[in-house]
Amino acid sequence: MRATWTSRFVGMAFTAVLVSAMGFGATAQAPDPLMGTWKLDVAKSTYKPDPAPKSLSVLIEPASGNGMKVSVDGVAADDTPIKVTYTSMRDGKDAPVTGSPVYDTAAVTQTNPHEGTIVYKKGGKMVITAKASVAKDGKTMTVDYTGMNPKGQVLHNVAHYVKQ
Repeated sequence: MRATWTSRFVGMAFTAVLVSAMGFGATAQAPDPLMGTWKLDVAKSTYKPDPAPKSLSVLIEPASGNGMKVSVDGVAADDTPIKVTYTSMRDGKDAPVTGSPVYDTAAVTQTNPHEGTIVYKKGGKMVITAKASVAKDGKTMTVDYTGMNPKGQVLHNVAHYVKQ
């Protein structure tokens, strides 16, 4: 069951975490568009080659300085619970990730207040890159993931989230 969880996790949970990891900086004048609770819209999302999770929720909270704490909870396609957390300073440096069998660090870089990139690594080697974008109205977020799953297959997931 662990192998099934691991391969499905790549196509599911990391999406949420990646999405979450994609920290966007706040300015003194405007609230940070990434902060809050995001729910995966499974029907609008695509996962290749792995199946989509049954559910996924991402809570992104402010951390010290320009940091952010990311907490992902969900249920994988095989009914395995998903629970991943990390805190990133959004400085492009690797931050430790707990709960993921697929990656152990996340490096978040902000491009502008609504866009950023997350590089996920396992043992120092890049496995997934996520490019996240929050809509100007702040109500939706799209995360485009590319990389390799644990089986060595090329993956390309596009996750759509709705702010709660």
